[in-house]
Amino acid sequence: MGNHARTTAATAPTERLRRVRAVSERLCAPLAVEDHVIQSMPDVSPPKWHLAHVSWFFEAFLLKPYLPGYRTPEPLYDLLFNSYYETHGTPFPRIRRGLLSRPTVAEVLDFRRHVDAGLAELLAAPPAEHADEIARRLELGLHHEQQHQELLLMDIKHILAQNPLCPAYRRDLPVAPPAPAQQPGWHAWPAGLYETGHAGDGFAFDCEQPRHRVFLDAFALARWPVSNGDYLAFIMDGGYARPELWLADGWAHIQQEGWLAPLYWRHGEDGWQEFTLGGLCPLDDQAPVCHLSFYEADAYARWAGARLPSEAEWEVAAQAASPTGNFLDSDYLHPLATAPQGEGPQQLFGDVWEWTASAYRPYPGFRPLPGSLGEYNGKFMSGQMVLRGGCCATPADHIRASYRNFFYPHQRWPFTGLRLAREA
Repeated sequence: MGNHARTTAATAPTERLRRVRAVSERLCAPLAVEDHVIQSMPDVSPPKWHLAHVSWFFEAFLLKPYLPGYRTPEPLYDLLFNSYYETHGTPFPRIRRGLLSRPTVAEVLDFRRHVDAGLAELLAAPPAEHADEIARRLELGLHHEQQHQELLLMDIKHILAQNPLCPAYRRDLPVAPPAPAQQPGWHAWPAGLYETGHAGDGFAFDCEQPRHRVFLDAFALARWPVSNGDYLAFIMDGGYARPELWLADGWAHIQQEGWLAPLYWRHGEDGWQEFTLGGLCPLDDQAPVCHLSFYEADAYARWAGARLPSEAEWEVAAQAASPTGNFLDSDYLHPLATAPQGEGPQQLFGDVWEWTASAYRPYPGFRPLPGSLGEYNGKFMSGQMVLRGGCCATPADHIRASYRNFFYPHQRWPFTGLRLAREA
């Protein structure tokens, strides 16, 4: 290998680290200092906490074990910014993150720079006996930070939505391009034995593995995700007042919470509007409906005479599709109506995470990562439902057909929507 090739191989991880880390700070740049410290509900973390936590992850799992002489700027950061790694230490309670006025935003940014400097030193001369494990943990840490970039936008949107002023996160978001009316339709797959789960040499989380076989009866998926206009018809038909459409837990939840429409929808003298990261906007009937709970998605599917797809059905449909779409990189930060791109189901990737009918459970033969990193996914395989496809806040190089996202059935602050399925 020539000197240039060796230099390129050595700098590639460092350059990717720089690019990913820069995105997190760019996402927080439009915020005021006051915005960084708000926790609008227990599921939301203050933006400042996200910036610190992803740095703590690199410190805890790369710098402390593998960089000789590394010193943290504050030992108590290991308490404050540990999210849920009980085998590593005692995490600060999640519901109290909004009480942390200190460290300041400036001190958190200093912490990030300190960690970045340590990572640069480690990657410049990784210990040979640990080089492979360092590379694996670095890649995991980069994808972990990309997950938090989506969480940042979810949380920022929820924080700003609590304010009666309806402040925009950004006033310079691009205007959505016009799109032709969508032609509804279905695409069918025959019954048979299929393979799902991650395949290949690229990165995947442990919960996406191992690849395994699954038998599927013949099924069909709708050509498009459900639109705002589709969902509005459900509302106008009394969808939130008809208990026969709802799972018992869902019916109890909407009664308790008083839900009458998706999160961020508002109805006034000017008709239906939607709060977005660009502020309050008229509802776009053709755009995919967003910010639905699993309960709402399931009720809509029942009202429409259909059902939600299983995650295996969704993945089989997506395996032949290109993972391109409206992601974070597009900078719209909102689901869009789009023109059709070829044959097959449209908008499988990007715009909205699509709820499936599948519980988040391990695949046959699943093994979590060793040590504390085994807490990353495996211990959450209870009571949550799987979503697929990524959304308008997901980094484009973070997604793949086998990616499994998961949330509790009542949660709707993620960019979540649905696509209908039925027997073929």
